[in-house]
Amino acid sequence: MSQEEVAYRAGLTRYTYQKYEKGESRPGTPSNPTLRSMLALSQVLGVALADLIPSGIPDLRTR
Repeated sequence: MSQEEVAYRAGLTRYTYQKYEKGESRPGTPSNPTLRSMLALSQVLGVALADLIPSGIPDLRTR
């Protein structure tokens, strides 16, 4: 599937989906997709939600 098709099926703009693929919303700033977006992408791509979460997640409790 093209980026445009994945984005359309997930209810996202192509630009937003491209940013998610890159993993950043602005250069140097990590992306922060909503749970709804993550669920939609997992369904469209046919993968488990856990497969979309990167390894090495920082401990957010220290913030």
